[in-house]
Amino acid sequence: MKKLILSVAVSVFAASLAPAAFAATTQQNKMKECNASATDKKGDERKAFMKECLSAKPAAKGTTQQEKMKSCNKDAGEKALKGDDRKKFMSECLKGG
Repeated sequence: MKKLILSVAVSVFAASLAPAAFAATTQQNKMKECNASATDKKGDERKAFMKECLSAKPAAKGTTQQEKMKSCNKDAGEKALKGDDRKKFMSECLKGG
């Protein structure tokens, strides 16, 4: 009986830690993604990018890459961007930056 109670107590304790472990993992993944996107930036530009990237809210559920592409294309069209300027804008827009 003591073993059963101990086993249940350990299971409940482990389950209570799971959300905290998940949150840390999510933040770590976000940090990895932001670092990977900031490889071409240095100094103050990198600091500003990392701050923006890490504070960005996750995309709403149901937001697909295709929807993101449509939105970025629309924004690029409104700004009348062409050539390299459009490529750079689209790249940053699709990264979420």
